[in-house]
Amino acid sequence: MRKVYRGRDIEVSFDLDICIHVGECLRGEPRVFKLDRRPWALPDAGEADAVAQVIELCPSGALQYRRLDGKPQEQHSGMAKVTPIRDGPLMVVGEIEVKREDGTVEVLPRATLCRCGESEHKPFCDNQHLHNGFRAPGVKLKIHLSPVRAQLDRPITKLADPRRLD
Repeated sequence: MRKVYRGRDIEVSFDLDICIHVGECLRGEPRVFKLDRRPWALPDAGEADAVAQVIELCPSGALQYRRLDGKPQEQHSGMAKVTPIRDGPLMVVGEIEVKREDGTVEVLPRATLCRCGESEHKPFCDNQHLHNGFRAPGVKLKIHLSPVRAQLDRPITKLADPRRLD
């Protein structure tokens, strides 16, 4: 379920169910995205351009934005691009129409799709590949350790679950 945080110039939305906890938001805009605060996302705590730039680094599409200041929305030219991540999901960038198990359709600018077959949020990755030892070739993805993901081989911890912060 997507939660919306409305600011003056930019609206930020977040869907924890598709987040793979790479930590670009926490590292890139720590004034805007802060786990020990309620709400954890405050769009007005940063410049709208910087917030948009950080959100576009989110590989999963869990974070998205909508500009309210008349500036351009996130756009991708051409066809969607798929990049397999080493020992992990498929990272897709472009206009991605995803049909969920319940039949709903969502259009995302970015997504990380499961390729280990074990995700409980198919077609999205939920880091089950970390638990089942999935191995496959691909591009290495830089993961920044943070309070939400303290170890590379483990996903989010229950104590740092942003659902508990809103």
